Amino acid sequence: MSDDYLARIGKLIRDARQHRGWTQSQLAEALGTSQSAVNRIERGNQNISLEMIARIGEALDSEIVSLGYAGPMHLRVVGGRRLSGSIDVKTSKNACVALLCGSLLNKGRTVLRRVARIEEVYRLLEVLNSIGVRTRWINDGTDLEIVPPAQLDMDAIDADAARRTRSIIMFLGPLLHRMDQFKLPYAGGCDLGTRTIEPHMIALRRFGLEIAATEGLYHAQIDHSVIPERPIVLTERGDTVTENALLAAARHDGTTVIRNASSNYMVQDLCFFLEALGIRIDGIGTTTLTVHGVANIDVDVDYSPSEDPVEAMSLLAAAVVTESELTIRRVPIEFLEIELAVMEEMGVDCDRTTEYAADNGRTRLVDLTVRPSKLEAPIDKIHPMPFPGLNIDNVPFFAAIAASAHGKTLIHDWVYDNRAIYLTDLNRLGGRLQLLDPHRVLVEGPTRWRAAEMICPPALRPAVVVLLAMMAAEGTSVLRNVYVINRGYEELAERLNSVGAQIEIFRDI
Repeated sequence: MSDDYLARIGKLIRDARQHRGWTQSQLAEALGTSQSAVNRIERGNQNISLEMIARIGEALDSEIVSLGYAGPMHLRVVGGRRLSGSIDVKTSKNACVALLCGSLLNKGRTVLRRVARIEEVYRLLEVLNSIGVRTRWINDGTDLEIVPPAQLDMDAIDADAARRTRSIIMFLGPLLHRMDQFKLPYAGGCDLGTRTIEPHMIALRRFGLEIAATEGLYHAQIDHSVIPERPIVLTERGDTVTENALLAAARHDGTTVIRNASSNYMVQDLCFFLEALGIRIDGIGTTTLTVHGVANIDVDVDYSPSEDPVEAMSLLAAAVVTESELTIRRVPIEFLEIELAVMEEMGVDCDRTTEYAADNGRTRLVDLTVRPSKLEAPIDKIHPMPFPGLNIDNVPFFAAIAASAHGKTLIHDWVYDNRAIYLTDLNRLGGRLQLLDPHRVLVEGPTRWRAAEMICPPALRPAVVVLLAMMAAEGTSVLRNVYVINRGYEELAERLNSVGAQIEIFRDI
């Protein structure tokens, strides 16, 4: 049984035990074993038989695993509770998936520290494993070791896993240097409307990549004689587009200039990782990147991705919406300064510590303490801009914050075709949100949140916003089918429970 599956089963056992209200010692006594053995099982550090799993399930009156499809996961939320204490921000989901794709550049061993254990990462690992890459969780399941094969077996790719993540699109950059042709399943992920891969192709054609899309597959052909002879100007300052261009440039034996590049957090983390692989990059943090690539990368590398600013924003919003005093630790402040400025103008009472360095030695972190505040709607509309503007993924959280403020707030989510529509799901919980068009929502507050049962929106950030509103609503709410939340957040319910929330994970029988 792989380390990954052991860790996942251990997590299920721990969740069932905690829901029962038992300590590890109580479970050990029921099983006739030791507390240390239960601890090892829950940490994924001990092989476990089906018989033992059945015994644990019987002791806890919980179906730990089932044969066949177990059904979707749901959340039962008892709202109206104040949060307190402190909570750490996990490493960046978007950086981790970019680094997993970037590991395909390296012939040597890659170790990524404190990788986010989320469904998006699991899907990419399933894809990597299917094409021959060896991966394993090490150091009690906190770090990830990646060892590529001499030859990738693209014919064996796990198409189902690939179609469940949009991150698969970032395989294009590294793969174009490894083979003459290959096939990739269409990219999936959140339902955010129509998004083409044309911006990626505009950049990658300069490295000889051509793609024909038929029958759910991208058919890639590479002409290795084609090299970028002038700067690549991205038609969209997108994060994944910039990352794909960087991944392609990394193994181009020459200098590549990328203009109109994103300078967002996950792009910077990828640049720092590429530097650890021996690639020189000028202009990190700006919109012009100059990449001095190398044709062959064969090094053992150890890298620590930085913390996730969008998760930090989620936790900030949780404190604001529930009118709580909460300390959020390890916040990447450089990527939240605009959001904090807007929130402070709205009246959010927030203190910050002096800055300190993340484990990558480059990203600036602070600890933030948020207190209950009287909020007023901002004068200007809330709208995203490329970094250093307000982060596109943080816009939905302002719907919940604005609903807690006195007055009307206009939110203009101009990037995605239909994400703003999902924000109106807050009306089911007592919100007063008016959809003006597919991109603009008018939010009126303050809101008296009320409990409800509803299906999780199919977009990650709006789904979390609904969860936060449920935490603020008096009574018991149910949020059904939360896979999309698990795509981007590690143990979000459990971690919110650690600071005072009351959220139960359950499945239908």
